[in-house]
Amino acid sequence: MSELLGPALVQEEVAGANLDELRANAASCTRCDLYRDATQTVFGEGPKRADLVFVGEQPGDKEDFAGRPFVGPAGKLFDRCLEEAGIERDECYLTNAVKHFKFEPRGKRRIHAKPNKGEIKICAWWLAAELRLIRPRLIVALGATAAYSLLGPQVKVTRDRGSVLRAAIGPPVFITIHPSSLLRVLDQPMGQLEIERFVGEMKCVSSFLKH
Repeated sequence: MSELLGPALVQEEVAGANLDELRANAASCTRCDLYRDATQTVFGEGPKRADLVFVGEQPGDKEDFAGRPFVGPAGKLFDRCLEEAGIERDECYLTNAVKHFKFEPRGKRRIHAKPNKGEIKICAWWLAAELRLIRPRLIVALGATAAYSLLGPQVKVTRDRGSVLRAAIGPPVFITIHPSSLLRVLDQPMGQLEIERFVGEMKCVSSFLKH
């Protein structure tokens, strides 16, 4: 087994015969405790057969209420970057490594909390099932949680960003940051350069699929 093999690529159980059945099964998931406080499961969205799959970390506050991935502020910025790179969101499948929103309450606000390794490994069962059904040509890991779920702890986003890595099984994985990190630098001097770098990476993703 390759060292580059995360929990989402080693699952063997069948969780659904098709994406609709899988989504229905995931809606009542209680495999970890995150379902207790989340509004709902936020499953992946996109074509049942897609060449390109984007995997993020987990739903945010907006996604938790909407029941859809990548619809909050980071998702809107992500859409803008995809458009600049010439990638049609409707032709891609978007999902997260963890399907429930993990947060810490602070007054009336719900502040994002990073999923732990146990939660990532448990939820990798659903991600693995999605990938088996979709059979993409390329997966884009958006951030450290997605990279860990797909390729294990050996992958480091700061070191491997912009690389296409291959595991013993499954499609190749392109490593990059999560678009939420771009939101944190928008008002900084390097903010626009970081966005341009990310758009450039999305263009690389598009080029990969054309060859």
